[in-house]
Amino acid sequence: MGRLQVVGAAVADGTGRDPIDVDVTVEDGWITQLGASGDEPGERLDAGGLTMTPGLIDAHVHLGLSSPIQPQFSFQISAAEIAADIFATAGAALDAGFTTVRDTGGIDGGVVTTIAKGKVRGPRVLSCGPVQCQIGGHGYYGADWEPTELWSGHHLPGLCALSMMSGNADELRGNVREAFRRGASFLKLCVTGGVVSAHDRLTDTQFTVEEIAVAVQEAAARGTYVTVHAHNNEGIRNAVEAGARCVEHGTDLDEPTATLMATRGVALVPTFAVVERLLHDPAEAGLGESVRDRVLGVRERMTEALAAAKEAGVRIGLGSDLIGPAQDRRGEELKLRAELETPMEALVAATKTNAEILGLSDQVGVIAPGMQADLVLWNGNPLEDPKLFADPANAVLVVQAGRVVKDLR
Repeated sequence: MGRLQVVGAAVADGTGRDPIDVDVTVEDGWITQLGASGDEPGERLDAGGLTMTPGLIDAHVHLGLSSPIQPQFSFQISAAEIAADIFATAGAALDAGFTTVRDTGGIDGGVVTTIAKGKVRGPRVLSCGPVQCQIGGHGYYGADWEPTELWSGHHLPGLCALSMMSGNADELRGNVREAFRRGASFLKLCVTGGVVSAHDRLTDTQFTVEEIAVAVQEAAARGTYVTVHAHNNEGIRNAVEAGARCVEHGTDLDEPTATLMATRGVALVPTFAVVERLLHDPAEAGLGESVRDRVLGVRERMTEALAAAKEAGVRIGLGSDLIGPAQDRRGEELKLRAELETPMEALVAATKTNAEILGLSDQVGVIAPGMQADLVLWNGNPLEDPKLFADPANAVLVVQAGRVVKDLR
């Protein structure tokens, strides 16, 4: 891999400090020096006029839901086409400046391995494998007449496994062990109803405290954690009481529950981009118009939840939750968050904070000596104009672990 010197860029290092003009030296995939790079041998990359950030991290992706949703859930799409869509989405994540993603349900272990081997373009992927769901709860999309036990027969081993159904704590224990056997590096449980759901409401709670605690126990035995899909406060509180370490969405989070999360060190990953997409055009994701009714009001409530979480001191990451074929503009999430906070806060959430939530803060998330060289060079300054984050064409150069994986110079 050798030495790479990036000179002349304004570097926003991911910590929240203002950008500074500093050279960045990379050797064998790792950042070795910030400062004048001198005349040492190696490739010299002139980045004058560009802004450098750490590689972005999306803490809530669904690579396995990259095809039109209803046709995929109705098993009208071949395994070959599903695979093609998954890998196209993985490549698009890199092109949008995302060098690491946390897949929160839908892929099986073979996708992670295939990308890690470099056989297809894609970011570093951490995956929960199939989502853990209550029988008939959020994450179950079988026909009303179809017996629950047939649902897992639709998994495509090594490629696609959306969710596993549990009727009690013992079944959940078996299912999470199976998820780990397939390569999961953390667990995700659905503990409330969802927006894209067939059999529940956002106000429903799913799984008991005792059931969630079983998954927490199994995760802790492997040195990892549980995150939960949760929209309402009762579900969030159940999960926090059981020992979950992260909450996805958190739409109706109130101040007392946010304070509880902060006290227990539980992180929040809001997801605004998917809400915007579903409000704008459900058909774009391959979903019916009924989804629009379920998502009405979610954006406003999630905005209030973000404010409550900030006030309480909750660690807040960033996730897009994009589903369906239109996952090429993943940076929309930063643009939307920048409108609610500041562009710098959005960047820190997508880099340093997300790395902490994912357990990767010793490797990625900031630009500093000793960190992996995940870098993005932006055309212009997205901290002054955050719309730049939303257009992949503005990520003119992407470096992942020291390798140039996109170059539009």
